[in-house]
Amino acid sequence: MSKKIKLGLFGFGCVGQGLYNVLNQTEGIKAEILKICIKNADKKRALPAEYFTVEKNEILFNDDINVVVEMIDDAEAAFEIVKTALQNGKAVVTANKKMIADHFVELYELQQQYNVPLLYEASACASIPIIRNLEEYYDNDLLGAVEGIFNGSTNYILTKIFKDNIDFATALKQAQDIGFAETDPTLDVEAYDPKYKLCIILAHTFGLFVKPEEVFNYGIQNLSTFDIQYANEKGYKIKLVAFCRKVDNKIVAGVLPRFIKPENKLYNIENEYNGILVESAFTESQFFAGKGAGSNPTGSAVLSDISALTYNYKYEYKKHNRGAKVELTDNFSVDLYVRYSTANPIDTKLFSKIKESYANTDSAYVVGTINFSDLRKSDLLKRKDINLIVAADSKFEAIQNNVASSKEAVEIC
Repeated sequence: MSKKIKLGLFGFGCVGQGLYNVLNQTEGIKAEILKICIKNADKKRALPAEYFTVEKNEILFNDDINVVVEMIDDAEAAFEIVKTALQNGKAVVTANKKMIADHFVELYELQQQYNVPLLYEASACASIPIIRNLEEYYDNDLLGAVEGIFNGSTNYILTKIFKDNIDFATALKQAQDIGFAETDPTLDVEAYDPKYKLCIILAHTFGLFVKPEEVFNYGIQNLSTFDIQYANEKGYKIKLVAFCRKVDNKIVAGVLPRFIKPENKLYNIENEYNGILVESAFTESQFFAGKGAGSNPTGSAVLSDISALTYNYKYEYKKHNRGAKVELTDNFSVDLYVRYSTANPIDTKLFSKIKESYANTDSAYVVGTINFSDLRKSDLLKRKDINLIVAADSKFEAIQNNVASSKEAVEIC
């Protein structure tokens, strides 16, 4: 895109204002905001009124605008905006991870059909440039795994719990008070937000296009003082970890809380920061860290995509287009800590091996090996008196003929 970039923005909330801030502080990008589409025309804004409109077609059918930046909360409305923009030959930059995850195949096909770029670095881990690194730096490497802390809100909550010795409810309230968690925190604390990001990461890591409902997520909503005490006694922290990993030429993926030892790089990732571990055959293990929340960090990622458009950058989806010969599987085992109410015991037959157990008058736990497929079908996921956390020394093991194959065991970092 050799000509000057003329921007049409949808949304002027946290990310939109962050983009405006960083755009006005940078000197290297020739980009101009022409119009901003908003919902509420009466709300006071930091910019003059002539920037704003409530009519989306003033942007989508404006020939002077060549880049649409989508930053609204409504995933379905966002998809219609992005779809129309691409059909009209406009490049698109978005930070909407749910919209992308829900419509990944359609968005991929629209890019191919209309030969226009859709960039979304800000949709996964804000300031960390993980998508472009997976696309470019690791384009010919043999990736084995990508995993880490993908959600700044829950990481902030967990940091406060362990640093300030407070319970989950108090930490959540503090996160809400400063804007790191929504009034309804479901998307964050129940691990939907990192799951949407993981769906995007799967496409750029292994070329695998999946629907969000195919990927397992279990959050920190059932975290109790008992779990926190257990972690403290062992010298662990608890982090919400998204993972995708190749095991026996299949991909295991999901989001679960995990006990983290001090030697793990994720141990010292605190507050709203994200951390990502990448494993590959040639570069072995690499680690990325950066802010995963906030207007300026996310705005800077959006700005990076706008900058990339100036040299006609687009995702090539190389791993997918080479014909990814992998598929998602639940047929693997993992070591889990399962805490439950002593008065309502669990069926320990779910475990192929029990490594540790304890019970007092109120709470009990079992640490043992469980088939992930059996876990997804079990009633453990429905019970509010139960919490699941991946054990610190856990390994993913492929299941072959209902027996865990030690040959295909892959240790979790």
